[in-house]
Amino acid sequence: MSTIAAFEKEIGMQLQFLENFVPQRALSHADQRKAIFCGAGDSFVSAQLGEVFSNFRARAYDPLDLVKNKNLLSDHDLYLISISGNTISNIKLAKRSKRTTAITAYPQSKLAKTSDRLIQLKFSDSGIQTAGSISFLASTLTCISLVSKIKVRNISKLYNKAQSVAKRISIQGKIYILGDLHTYPVAMFCVAKLYEVLGVDAHYERIEQFSHMSLFSSCRGDTVIIFEEENLHNRNLIKHLKDCGLKATRIEPPSKSTLEKILFFIFVSELIALYSAKKNKRKECFFVEAKKLRNASSSMIY
Repeated sequence: MSTIAAFEKEIGMQLQFLENFVPQRALSHADQRKAIFCGAGDSFVSAQLGEVFSNFRARAYDPLDLVKNKNLLSDHDLYLISISGNTISNIKLAKRSKRTTAITAYPQSKLAKTSDRLIQLKFSDSGIQTAGSISFLASTLTCISLVSKIKVRNISKLYNKAQSVAKRISIQGKIYILGDLHTYPVAMFCVAKLYEVLGVDAHYERIEQFSHMSLFSSCRGDTVIIFEEENLHNRNLIKHLKDCGLKATRIEPPSKSTLEKILFFIFVSELIALYSAKKNKRKECFFVEAKKLRNASSSMIY
């Protein structure tokens, strides 16, 4: 099985995973104020979603920020997110912190063995290394459920709508994915999939910050996609972007529920990358073929 086929398979496997997902018991507000979520790559997105769903009682940090600023760990409970459980920075933090919980798929990993507690991520996958999807969903829902009581509903409706939307999305030039409070982390995830699967020039931004900064790096024909409900601000933004020759579009979530909105945009993010890969007749994810870059990445991560 090719890595693109494996990616497609794992995207579809998320539906059954969501049907069977068992949330964690939510922390009290007092315990949330002591909680720090920490991860890298997709796991950093999971950490940020934990932060925003807690209404910022819990905090999300980059691992190196905590390694270099140990005072931030004082009197806090550290939740270290790593699918493999083998990322160097997280393991360093587990050794230095007095109260650590590993959120990982591998209970025999270095991170799990170094941490005080373990939350094991349980999911099935294709058995082939590919761009993360179901593993990301598992870590994200685990973090969110630690800070908020959740119940996953309307899974098929959200997925079918995401398929319909993603099939109509065509990306070209530089790609900018814009998000708001809850969807900005998903915009980061979307760009990560575009990097991993396609190796394209993509950027994630908060909607307001884009107009102040990244807009000035854009060129006629570039793609801008906004993850947000319609409002006056983004209507005006799209009008001005189109006047500048940019290919701007906004994706409307099919639900008012914040959790359902997040799940929908996660599906959309994965499917945009998948459908673009299939349109370009890719058989393998870009990161698999870019061996020198992958080796450099692995050397720094592990």
